[in-house]
Amino acid sequence: MTAGGGTDDDIPLGERKTVTDFCYLLDKSKQLFNGLRDLPQYGQKQWQSYFGRTFDVYTKLWKFQQQHRQILDNRYGLKRWQIGEIASKIGQLYYHYYLRTSETSYLNEAFSFYSAIRQRAYYSQVTKEDRPELVVKKLRYYARYIVVCLLLNKMDLVRDLVKELSDEIEDYTHRFNTEDQLEWNLVLQEVAAFVEADPAIILNDDNSIVVTSNRLAEGVVPPLEQGMVAGQLALADALIIGNCSSQVKFSELTIDMFRMLQALEREPINLTSQLGKTGSQEPTEKPSKRENPHKYLLYKPTFSQLYTFLSASFKELPGNSVLLVYLSATGVFPTGRCDYEGPYDFGGVLTNNNRDAGNMEVIQKRNNSFKEMHCLHPGDFFPFTRKPLFLIVDSSNSIAYKNFINLFGQPLVCLLSPTAYPKGLQDQTQRGSLFTLFLYNPLMAFLFMCRLTSMRKGLWDKCQEYLLKIYRDIAHLMTKSRTVDQAFLQFFGDDFLRLLLTRFVLCSASMRLHKMFRETRNYPETYPQLQKEDSVENPVLQNHILELASILDVRNLFLEKTTDEY
Repeated sequence: MTAGGGTDDDIPLGERKTVTDFCYLLDKSKQLFNGLRDLPQYGQKQWQSYFGRTFDVYTKLWKFQQQHRQILDNRYGLKRWQIGEIASKIGQLYYHYYLRTSETSYLNEAFSFYSAIRQRAYYSQVTKEDRPELVVKKLRYYARYIVVCLLLNKMDLVRDLVKELSDEIEDYTHRFNTEDQLEWNLVLQEVAAFVEADPAIILNDDNSIVVTSNRLAEGVVPPLEQGMVAGQLALADALIIGNCSSQVKFSELTIDMFRMLQALEREPINLTSQLGKTGSQEPTEKPSKRENPHKYLLYKPTFSQLYTFLSASFKELPGNSVLLVYLSATGVFPTGRCDYEGPYDFGGVLTNNNRDAGNMEVIQKRNNSFKEMHCLHPGDFFPFTRKPLFLIVDSSNSIAYKNFINLFGQPLVCLLSPTAYPKGLQDQTQRGSLFTLFLYNPLMAFLFMCRLTSMRKGLWDKCQEYLLKIYRDIAHLMTKSRTVDQAFLQFFGDDFLRLLLTRFVLCSASMRLHKMFRETRNYPETYPQLQKEDSVENPVLQNHILELASILDVRNLFLEKTTDEY
């Protein structure tokens, strides 16, 4: 018997073949999709052909069910949630293709499928079936849709989706009395904290909240003017690592990781305007020019996982290219003094210990004569300095990485966060690091430093315009300087790295002028040392910062110059 009620003999041969072909495509798509988890997570070559085959089958399946919907409804009993499940899988494929390639255009493709599921209410009938596993599919769809919306900065939609998800979870737990209620409530709490992580809001004249994007956009990067000295290296690969125990997170992304990954992406191009055109960019087609560096996102990796990904990136790094490593992690401090202080004697940052990931105290209780085995020491990076390396460390022991040695003469720069913040800012670390916020959204970080929690859009735009002038002057200062180490200038030819370096200088200069930041450990550091008079303590830059503070009416929070006493 078929779902339509007749025997197989009653079904015309053509319609029977349609059902058979659909079942074949459905089974094949599931088989390929399940095989994705067996692909290596690192390396950029091995997975592409398998992804291409998977996309090809899902594209055929999607078009097939569109063309033969009536037959499949009558003869196969195709339900709307099953169509939704196919669309959800395609959305997941596009999202994972974005993670593998860092091409933000695929985020829009994922969004278009997820959006259509909601608009067409494909999962609306799930609640009428007494099958909790189907409801879980719907809840997981919501969680995945929220991640994509967060990455596309669609915050109004995120708030709507969170409300809908909350209602769905309440209904699900009430009807089925399941054991995973706490788990789903935690998902809600995490995304709510994520949405509220920004320390200040921008308001329109009607008091509606303005959502800003902080990906690299046209006109934001200070241009390379004629006569500026800059290297020709290009940022090709980035590892973004998050291992802060108390920081806001959602879906294996801490808020710092979330911010840094966007700082390393250009604004996405919207490829799809309606579902009828979904899949308009075939995943097997390579963009003519890679717009963004390839990224690995590692949430609480073990040392061996981190080293494996680091080695893969190093191995596949093209010529004249840069590997960037961003570390946002708990500090590990040295347990004793040595006669000889080498690259393993200053501590570093913590990697995940699978056996005891939640107990940070264990790192202090070992025998003082041994090094902490789960610590990522500066010396661990030495083999990878055979190629150009750009390291950003945001940690309470970032200063350990100031003890670097450039063994191979390749371009090498480390940007290091303050190791401590003034007392009034310490209680906000759960919402992300001020240092990383400066690298991602300098104006938001400046507002946070000045305890400003809201701002009108007109004033925001005025300040952003002024920041562009500051960026240009910082770039001019650094490229014209005779004292700035050549290592910095060798990275200056890349748009992403030039913007990170100029934002770093602005961050350091702002902290040195702010009256709350009075201890040396409150300031960012670099390896090699950045000459202060041509960068972070340059009078021209200091005047710009004071002018920005005046625009915001907070000049009283700053010293008139760094040598002032008070």
